[in-house]
Amino acid sequence: MAGVLLWVISPKENATALLSLIPRSSGKQKRCRLCPGALKFSTGVSAFSCAVANPARSSEEKVYEVVLKQAALVKQQRQNEALDLNTTAETATDGMTDWDLLNEAYDRCGEVCAEYAKTFYLGTLLMTPERRKAVWAIYVWCRRTDELVDGPNASHITPRALDRWEKRLDDLFQGRPYDMLDAALSDTVSKYPVDIQPFKDMIEGMRLDLRKSRYNNFDELYLYCYYVAGTVGLMSVPVMGIAPESKASTESVYNAALALGIANQLTNILRDVGEDGRRGRIYLPQDELAQAGQIKRARMFFDEAEKGVAELNAASRWPVWASLLLYRQILDAIEENDYNNFTKRAYVGKAKKFASLPVAYGRALMGTSKLF
Repeated sequence: MAGVLLWVISPKENATALLSLIPRSSGKQKRCRLCPGALKFSTGVSAFSCAVANPARSSEEKVYEVVLKQAALVKQQRQNEALDLNTTAETATDGMTDWDLLNEAYDRCGEVCAEYAKTFYLGTLLMTPERRKAVWAIYVWCRRTDELVDGPNASHITPRALDRWEKRLDDLFQGRPYDMLDAALSDTVSKYPVDIQPFKDMIEGMRLDLRKSRYNNFDELYLYCYYVAGTVGLMSVPVMGIAPESKASTESVYNAALALGIANQLTNILRDVGEDGRRGRIYLPQDELAQAGQIKRARMFFDEAEKGVAELNAASRWPVWASLLLYRQILDAIEENDYNNFTKRAYVGKAKKFASLPVAYGRALMGTSKLF
């Protein structure tokens, strides 16, 4: 992901003030559910916090264990009738400077999202203020993480640097943010049932980029796509919310969110074949390099993702539909270029992007599906 590395550090006094707003670990803190170990689900599946504990299993099986864990957290949240995620704390904290600082942190996240993901940002404006800010915070953390290995300072990044970034993530989840942008995400994960595992897995994807430049088969590539993109869907579902009227299982919604991330990353890989090749990276599986087959596979994942978008909270559907339709258009552009993505980068013009917004909005209004 191209762009400027975002290391926006708050002044020390502001960071100290922000710390007072982030809930600390306590007996009431939901993060106790995130401790390492096994979780038992009604399906009889034993899910461990590490997605890659048993190398004998396929990548999809490893990832599915993480999906089950995330779905269990949201399922518990939905069953808790007393929890109201749309309630804001503004009325109880009017006039408090510290809350102004936290709002400033969220606003900065919104600015970053607006600059680097314009279409998605426009879609978030329909969401409730609390959900919108939380999605911005997640987006910014993901972007900063991606920039570690793909940004202008990527040549200076080492495995130890990623270890430090992961330690910083642990602190963030414990209510100890390092800067303003961390503070926004720390506040978000204190409000929503967001698990730390997808965030750690995304960092693992960055580690793969440092040491691996070839993928022998799709099983290997699938795990990479999960690490760097499928994780985003797992992070976002608790914030975007599932429609109260949805009859779909929580697991099926998470599977659809995962499918969208896989589809988006496959599309990125297909679009950037030439650019990645010049950097010594070949993501297409060595045993099936034909791009036409990968495009068909990406479309299958997009089809699977569609089933879950309709099950999201009504106010959250538009940005997801916009992203899905936009990335599908990139696949169309690759085909229109006669698969020449070595010397010709597939591109969706601004006119097409904006034309897709009302289409996405129309689909967002259609309500939950009957596919589950």
